[in-house]
Amino acid sequence: MTMREALERAMGREPDPETMQRLQAGGLTLLNEDTMSKAVHDVYCGIVADHQHPNEKDHEQARALIAAMQKAFD
Repeated sequence: MTMREALERAMGREPDPETMQRLQAGGLTLLNEDTMSKAVHDVYCGIVADHQHPNEKDHEQARALIAAMQKAFD
């Protein structure tokens, strides 16, 4: 199941290809460790990185950021 499908199911909606577009237009996004570690890599490592893909440190930072965001919503 994709993240979009999981969200639509949790929202009690029928699958709608525009759901994610409406959320993003409203400033929201969905992420998981993989997408967050890619974002961490792109922002903090950038073009000077000695590696092309997120490494373990990027994944650790992604997990920490996700945990902090989840805690903020508790």
